[in-house]
Amino acid sequence: MVANVISPTRTELVAVRFQKLGKLYHFTCTDFPDLQASDHVIVETARGQQLGQVMGFVAPERALYEYRPMLRVATPRDLVLKQVWDGKTVEALITCREQAARLGGYEQCKFVEAQYSFDGGSLTILFSTGEEDRDRPGGRINTNRLRTALSNIYPKTSIELRQIGARDVAKSLGGMGACGIPRCCSTFLTEFSPISIKMAKAQGISLDPTEITGMCGRLRCCL
Repeated sequence: MVANVISPTRTELVAVRFQKLGKLYHFTCTDFPDLQASDHVIVETARGQQLGQVMGFVAPERALYEYRPMLRVATPRDLVLKQVWDGKTVEALITCREQAARLGGYEQCKFVEAQYSFDGGSLTILFSTGEEDRDRPGGRINTNRLRTALSNIYPKTSIELRQIGARDVAKSLGGMGACGIPRCCSTFLTEFSPISIKMAKAQGISLDPTEITGMCGRLRCCL
């Protein structure tokens, strides 16, 4: 979602989130002086037009990413379309799994989540190949056959299959952590920070793997 830098004439940028716990991306909003936090907006991204929610405003010097101008405020029709396509994600995920099983060669893939754009123009399938394949040379899966099969089923939709890591899988699936409360990654963490064993040592925490490893198999985010 990175674009050419634009010098805004307004002192603030709008911070937009596309997923409930997703990263914030910045867009100029100089043509929308009445824009308020919590408004829904349509913006252009590297994956096409997306509907997001305004989480606040930031000064240009605090922006973490390059930015484009906001396109428009979302209409009630846009919001209804978003709900309609969100309701089709489970069906799309099941279809993807069925096609992967039919084609063969995707046994190591775990298809986790399907995401439609607000107008159904694009469909993204998130999948993981597991820890054992992540760092192996040539471990990335060739998804061309599966993408072609899905494109034949959804001819008017742009298909993307995106590989994600173990922490992203845990965030998507949700559930309870070893501490007995909902996982941090699926409740309030918007980004994953680097975590090392030194952090556990500095806090005097037991280095027993069962004590410091999360449900994703990585060091716990709470360290």
